[in-house]
Amino acid sequence: MNAFLQLLRLLVREPSVVGVEEAFFRIVRRELEELSIKVTQYFGVLVAEGGCPDSLYLSAHVDRHGLLCTGPNEFQYAAFIAGNRGELNGDSISEQFMELIAGRFHGERVKAHSPHTGVYLGHGTITQANICPRRRNLVFSVDGLEFLQPNTPVSFVDRLVIDDRTISAQLDNVVSVAMLIDLFRRGYQGTAFFTAGEEAGRSWRFLAEWFQRTNQSTNRLIVLDTSPFPSLSDLEHQEVVLRWRDANAEFDRRLTQELKRYCDEMSIKYRFKDEYIDLMNQSRDSPMSLGRTELGRLMNAIPTSVSGTTLQLPTTSYHTQAETATLAGVRSMLKLLDRIAGLEQP
Repeated sequence: MNAFLQLLRLLVREPSVVGVEEAFFRIVRRELEELSIKVTQYFGVLVAEGGCPDSLYLSAHVDRHGLLCTGPNEFQYAAFIAGNRGELNGDSISEQFMELIAGRFHGERVKAHSPHTGVYLGHGTITQANICPRRRNLVFSVDGLEFLQPNTPVSFVDRLVIDDRTISAQLDNVVSVAMLIDLFRRGYQGTAFFTAGEEAGRSWRFLAEWFQRTNQSTNRLIVLDTSPFPSLSDLEHQEVVLRWRDANAEFDRRLTQELKRYCDEMSIKYRFKDEYIDLMNQSRDSPMSLGRTELGRLMNAIPTSVSGTTLQLPTTSYHTQAETATLAGVRSMLKLLDRIAGLEQP
């Protein structure tokens, strides 16, 4: 667990704004190339393969929310800029959170970096964040970065905070990236994908192209992510989150039941997110979306080639620098991944 937290602390500090992930890909690749595994980078996806690459496929996305300079002293939420809108139709979890999170950014420190090298360019402070209804995006005022040119990424100044029961940072989804690297360090021999553009709804395309490029198929793809809950007290009810489905597809029932069985055998508390949302919607005037996951989009696009399920870490304060997970949840995710991968329990 300590080695995992040290790795996560390192990765959290590195920027990876959605759409501008190249510098972070190099960091992930450097960590993986120290191990005896095959590492190959394609457009939008980094693929790591152990000695038995067909045994299991795991996936995590490398991008995180941030800002993008889109004009003179103009900054927008990177996931929802016009260039990313083609994959988003208003019912993703991220889009439904837009109004809720708009007020959370005042006073947040941010830093700008080169889109290609990740070199630090300067820092500033968010003074205002408003929703532009015509562009359907958050538009920010930032003090201190007036000199930036369009297409410059701006990430939140972030660090990992650990206390007796929780960890906090911009966890989505660097925590899953750290879990997969850590799994390889401990002997994982299957395949792992590290995808770009998930927050903009594009990452499934890069996965689909890899399966089509290699003419491979599987029913054992597990996509890692975080899963939002309203409060810290809500996290006590589950340590991991499973799903039977999302808004796009029914997930592989056999693989989902396998994860459920492991949870039961290992006394890991779990909840099915789709069942939870269905229950919450019974008492809501405006129903929550089931969400559109990377896996659901992929299965909807190439249903005869790929199926699988999701494994998610429950968090609160979603899409902020204070996104929080319990240490019990993190331990359970690591234990469950070890069991799935056929490794000894940590």
